[in-house]
Amino acid sequence: MAPSKPILLGIIGGSGLYAMEGLEDVQEHTIDTPFGKPSAPIVVGTLEGQRVAFLARHGIGHHISPSEINYRANIYALKSLGVERIVSISACGSLREDYAPGHIVIPDQLFDFTRNRQRSFFGEGLVAHVSVPEPFCPDLSGHLAAAVEATGATLHRGGTYITIEGPRFSTKAESNIFRSWGMSLIGMTTAPEAFLAREAEMCYAVMAHVTDYDVWHVDEAPVTVDMVMETLRRNLRTAQEAIRNLVKRLPAERHCSCSTALADALITDPAVIPPETREKLRLLVEKYL
Repeated sequence: MAPSKPILLGIIGGSGLYAMEGLEDVQEHTIDTPFGKPSAPIVVGTLEGQRVAFLARHGIGHHISPSEINYRANIYALKSLGVERIVSISACGSLREDYAPGHIVIPDQLFDFTRNRQRSFFGEGLVAHVSVPEPFCPDLSGHLAAAVEATGATLHRGGTYITIEGPRFSTKAESNIFRSWGMSLIGMTTAPEAFLAREAEMCYAVMAHVTDYDVWHVDEAPVTVDMVMETLRRNLRTAQEAIRNLVKRLPAERHCSCSTALADALITDPAVIPPETREKLRLLVEKYL
């Protein structure tokens, strides 16, 4: 059941961000979904006078690998609390010289190069083909970029984020191929998370923290876990400040098309949808059936 005061923003914290500082009046929600359990209990609290929800993507203590994350349960659980907007805070490698370690990027495109993940809520008798020419919400991304800029951090607006399966890092051959394709950033969790958020009619944007140059750069050391975590530790305060800035400037009402993403996506005749599937997806599709 959703909390009495609407939640303005949901935050999914990636590597290095396992809690949201400054939350008051905190409630912890342990949620079961039709798709299983989310990565961790969702923490809801007040920040700058607004209710926000926080979910640790990799679980408490970072025990869930990118391929093992239950992305569907995470998005569904946030949706069940009434969350309409999600900001993902993610570590990533840079595939461009000008996107240097320590910089922050708000990407505008996404390339899914994963192999072994549940990519959709739909199936089992209910087919939907959601449109994602702009996989990240332009409105939320714009507000997020302004919030990051207000911290004084070096920010880049735009870029294509390629999500690989992991958990290993790239080979040099892979990294150079991705660069030749025009990719800007590389990480392991943004897909299918962004696409599931769109299926759930939620706005989704990424605050991507560049931690390394992957393995392509001839003058830089190849990426390691220590390298990633050290850069994230330096950027943690900036991420927290940017979220506070965003909460202060984010309007209560949405003015984008994310909230109607399923309006022209459902193709199955309602008369043939199995009752168990209809119930499983009721939170997402009830207003259309």
